[in-house]
Amino acid sequence: MRTVSGPTGQEAGGRRVAVTGIGVLACCGIGRDAFWDGLCGSPPEGERRVPGFDPTAWFGPKEARRVDRFAQFAVAAAAMAIEQAGGRDSLDADPQRAGVILGTGVGGLETLEEQVLLCRDKGAKRVSPFLVPMMMPNAGAAAVSMRYGLQGPCEAVTTACAAGTHAIGNGARLIASGRCDVVLAGGSEAAMTETAVAGFGNMTALSPTGVSRPFDVKRDGFVLSEGGAVLVLEELGSARSRGATVLAEVLGAASTADAHHLTAPAPAGAGAAACMELALADAAMGPADIVQINAHGTSTPLNDAAEAEAILKVFGSPGPPVTSTKGVTGHALGAAGALEAAAVVLSIQRSLIPPTFGVTTPDPAAGLDLVLGAARPWQPGPVISNSFGFGGHNGCLVLAPPGD
Repeated sequence: MRTVSGPTGQEAGGRRVAVTGIGVLACCGIGRDAFWDGLCGSPPEGERRVPGFDPTAWFGPKEARRVDRFAQFAVAAAAMAIEQAGGRDSLDADPQRAGVILGTGVGGLETLEEQVLLCRDKGAKRVSPFLVPMMMPNAGAAAVSMRYGLQGPCEAVTTACAAGTHAIGNGARLIASGRCDVVLAGGSEAAMTETAVAGFGNMTALSPTGVSRPFDVKRDGFVLSEGGAVLVLEELGSARSRGATVLAEVLGAASTADAHHLTAPAPAGAGAAACMELALADAAMGPADIVQINAHGTSTPLNDAAEAEAILKVFGSPGPPVTSTKGVTGHALGAAGALEAAAVVLSIQRSLIPPTFGVTTPDPAAGLDLVLGAARPWQPGPVISNSFGFGGHNGCLVLAPPGD
């Protein structure tokens, strides 16, 4: 991963960024193993909510009532990630050189909607004094930093459906530049409220059939979901020195804007293609080095077509194997990129590419080598993971097995 200047201001290639822990909550399972099994199994039926989530496993009952569900997901995912990385004490980082960068699309929408209705029905004096700290998008990052005493950069990224990917890229850059030695990075979302569902539905973004069909000829919209995922990022040498298991490396990241339309992608996926090319350049790689693509693949007609065009422009046809885990997970908005980064790391660990569920007739115009039916064995190598959000926000990560 490149950085403009190192800790002393010199041009630098950047320190290497290791992934040493993953925490994940999704509609297909809580925890790494359940999540992976879900990605390789049948899509959940009905609403894509995180099943059986009990916040009191991470919060006291009173505290849980003062933390919105999206921030609860963030804390739970961070706890699982830190546990896999060896625990907070084993990270052995100066608190001022340990940070938190978390993405979310809308923050505490559930709390906001509840309190707006309460204000309307019972009056202003009944509005909770915890409304603002529960609804603010930075509440998840703040809760994680306070839980673990991390005093370095603590920031929230709100770039719609690209937020989780941008957060991991920004967190990796803090490691590469020498600003931080440890960063918890990822995203969380819990926006399945009545009003949000109505809003997405009325703009015809949601699938009326309730089925996510990425890159299928009959795709008709995305399936809204929720969840959260956090990665522990560390400087590679420090991670190895303390005996941590290095799960993967973040080799590159990029961010671009379509500057075209609030909800529709740029023609021919121009912004997405530029983002992938920049991520490859950041990783000092070419298209031939990539051996898997974790697509944004929302199952909407315009976005899938634009992403397919961008992939073909950058990688040619058929290019590397392509999967979209949204066939199982649905679309968790600002958490989507973090969930997909977690899926990529697990794919590397298990030497399997999870399939794209929901597809019955692949769109021939896409021209992609879609992984369908069952997980596909592969020799792990560099993977590019894409996220493209409303507002024209594009984010790409390049992750790979740990090198020497």
